[in-house]
Amino acid sequence: MRGERGVVAPSQQQPAGDALLSAISLVHRMARRAVRQSWQHDPLPPAQSELLRLAASKPGITVADAAQELRLAPNTVSTLVGKLTAAGLLVRNRDEQDARVALLTITDAARERLEQWRDLRADLAGQALAGLSAGDRRALAAALPALLRLAEGMETSERAA
Repeated sequence: MRGERGVVAPSQQQPAGDALLSAISLVHRMARRAVRQSWQHDPLPPAQSELLRLAASKPGITVADAAQELRLAPNTVSTLVGKLTAAGLLVRNRDEQDARVALLTITDAARERLEQWRDLRADLAGQALAGLSAGDRRALAAALPALLRLAEGMETSERAA
């Protein structure tokens, strides 16, 4: 059974997990679309954005560690690093102990861009939340801890596989 905006409601044919992930994907797509419509810059491709956010959260991360965390091939991450470096958003420095290892750090321009993106996303999400009923807002707030535990459980399952 299809609900609003094409989200499939849980049924006997579709497990609740699939419906949950479909809803989360839809929220993510809608958020990305809303932000891009309001964004002043050319948007980065998702893989570049993920790498930039990772390097911001873990300054000095190596290409190999970034590849492992993003679940991408090291040569793919190297390509992304090259593009972000050329755009002036990422700096690749050589490790002093091992010159073969590249350490990734974001630039001030990237830091500012990430902060503006985050602020815009928060504002747009806040506006959308304000349009919901108080009951829906309470339900979403109550669901956050469970969603975080779900993500942790999925990550644990992935590592065990």
